[in-house]
Amino acid sequence: MEAYKNPALSPEERAEDLLGRMTLREKVGQLTQRLYGFRIYRREGQNVTFTQEFQDEVARYSSLGTLYGLHRADPWSGKDFDTGLDGPLAVRTRNDVQRYVLEHSRLGIPVLFSSECPHGHQALDGCLLPVNLAAACSFAPALLEAAAEVCGKQLRDMGVDLALVSMLDVLRDPRWGRSEECFGEDPYLASQMARAAVRGIQGAGVDVVAKHLCAQGETTGGGNASAARIGRRELREIHLPPVKACVEEGVSAFMAAYNEIDGVYCHANPWLLRDLLREEYGFRGFVMSDGVAVDQLDAVTGDRAASGALALEAGVDMGLWDTGFEKLEEAVARGLVSEARIDEAVRRILTVKFRRGLFERPYVPEDSPWQQYTPERFPQVKALAEHTPVLLKNEGGLLPLAIDKPLRLGLVGPNADAIYNQLGDYTPPVRGGVTVQAGLEALIGGEKLPVALTVHPGCAMFSRDAALLEDAMAAVADCDTVVAVVGGSSSRFGVQGEFDANGAMKEQTAVTMDCGENVDCASLALPGDQLALLGRLKAAGKRVVTVLIGGRPYEMGEIDRCSDAILCCFYPGPTGGEAIAKLLFGFCEPAGRLCVSLPDETGQLPVYYNAKDSYRSMAYYNASRPRYGFGCGLSYTAFDCRLEAAGEEGVSFTLTNTGGRGGWAVPQLYLHRRQGVATSRARQLCGFAKVWLAPGEARALTIPIPRESLAQWDLQMRHRVLPGRIEWFLCDGGRELLTGEFTLA
Repeated sequence: MEAYKNPALSPEERAEDLLGRMTLREKVGQLTQRLYGFRIYRREGQNVTFTQEFQDEVARYSSLGTLYGLHRADPWSGKDFDTGLDGPLAVRTRNDVQRYVLEHSRLGIPVLFSSECPHGHQALDGCLLPVNLAAACSFAPALLEAAAEVCGKQLRDMGVDLALVSMLDVLRDPRWGRSEECFGEDPYLASQMARAAVRGIQGAGVDVVAKHLCAQGETTGGGNASAARIGRRELREIHLPPVKACVEEGVSAFMAAYNEIDGVYCHANPWLLRDLLREEYGFRGFVMSDGVAVDQLDAVTGDRAASGALALEAGVDMGLWDTGFEKLEEAVARGLVSEARIDEAVRRILTVKFRRGLFERPYVPEDSPWQQYTPERFPQVKALAEHTPVLLKNEGGLLPLAIDKPLRLGLVGPNADAIYNQLGDYTPPVRGGVTVQAGLEALIGGEKLPVALTVHPGCAMFSRDAALLEDAMAAVADCDTVVAVVGGSSSRFGVQGEFDANGAMKEQTAVTMDCGENVDCASLALPGDQLALLGRLKAAGKRVVTVLIGGRPYEMGEIDRCSDAILCCFYPGPTGGEAIAKLLFGFCEPAGRLCVSLPDETGQLPVYYNAKDSYRSMAYYNASRPRYGFGCGLSYTAFDCRLEAAGEEGVSFTLTNTGGRGGWAVPQLYLHRRQGVATSRARQLCGFAKVWLAPGEARALTIPIPRESLAQWDLQMRHRVLPGRIEWFLCDGGRELLTGEFTLA
């Protein structure tokens, strides 16, 4: 028996034996991921046939390395419940693909299946979560891990091997359309959430491809895939901590980012992909390219084969939809890259296949329970959604809404009853979901609340219509309080425009999206008549509860002036409407804190809290900075804090609920270095806790200070703990609870 067929040998030994038996073309085939999986089949009823393109690709390489997006469904892929893979077809077709590949592979090499999972599986009946920007507001990595594990189990049961998961981008400019994919503006919080996502999905048996490497959130003017004009100190302090955290958690792979850093594309950056990732961090997995990004290197090389060689030499192991890796045979013949470097990459891919057991178990059971992973069966998803909304304002204790007497409640706004506007980009067609309107109606009816609900669209999201505003005001004329659900949308459903080769929005002929991939904004103002709607409601003397649902921060100055209460939700996922309804009436307690700062107006960007000392005083005479900062978030109760001990090891304190309701406290510990060799940040998060306290309950807590948080990158770019004074701040809800100082010897 050939050694590579012997399961008693290690994956590495088997991969080495198989590699020695392969032709150059077969090797190249393992590195290409050229096919769009959703285009390799046609469905007619319950029958699925494969395209000639797929058959030709298998014949060309005598196998396939990886197949992307077999299960993907969305307007770009053109797959829905009539044309895509749902029910028994989802697993059956996956097995049929694998069977076809194995039957036409000279050496019997199975294919890996990769799938998008930025906030759940982008497949029909896929398990969907709140987007990252919402999830990070939970400050609850354990809840994210549990919900991600549910997604991972569904992916596993569907036969997916590689989950492509957004988790590395740190948000520095909210004009960027992919803001929703970030775990906020802070590297420590982003690292903790990334760790949780990796543990959840990989713990379920699916390998994570963490994206994007690196600094894609450091855009130029908020432009998608634009240059990160930063040096290595900023890169190391802000953008690399989530990368390092993922390596430490044992992540299987990384996806390189589209952007350049200081003039060098990430896909062509050996310092990033080799020196730092592999030599310094000790990463042993593989690196995948982003969609057609290898071909974009033609801007540097002017030659498609040279682009493939450049990416491969830099450290990219697997392509995605590009033709640059397809031309690696030519690149070897021209002396642009060695076969030894190809062997290095192939070895990594084969090792994954052996480690996953695909040679012995290439198929998944066709009675797989993958459709059981719903919010109703798995409350982990609902639990996360309930922790994501952030209560920013609550004048006069308007919330929770009083139900001790009859209440005439108005519900208006373009996001009040629009399920796709709760889900974000990279979303499949869905069969259900709970909007804010549905959540309120179910709660009012189910609990028999004395509430008369009046519903009106209020206004369109993007267009202006004075008559519609007038009609809305007439509809809610008798209402005491009005809930206005406003914001934006990343929904591709009903979009008018054209998608690019990588699935990004290329051009909108009529605006239906203000967020999503390649949907960047020059202004963070609410679009259309939404501000006018809030203004009219306030001028009419209504008590206005503004619920913000969107994929990025918005200008808060005018929203704040027109609102008595504000609930910021970002995209809360398919059960978000239920969570919001429960919060409005006090059936659950506010638990979220902002993971990103919200500006007064666009012109004051950047407003992230962790700016350098050298420019932290950037305050314009006509704009505060920011309106609501990182870590802000109110509760329906009150807390008191007493210091117990503090030093370089951590801060210990006693937290007491002094209010009349149980509630969530989220104490956050920040540091500021007063002495050092380089400019420090105004504040930098180094730890946090999340605790439920009943009325009158006290809890002794300690937030340790990681040794790494005390270190600074010195002038020689060594990460060292240097002597000097350190200020610390214990905060929650945007206010300081305790402060102090200690000195490092």
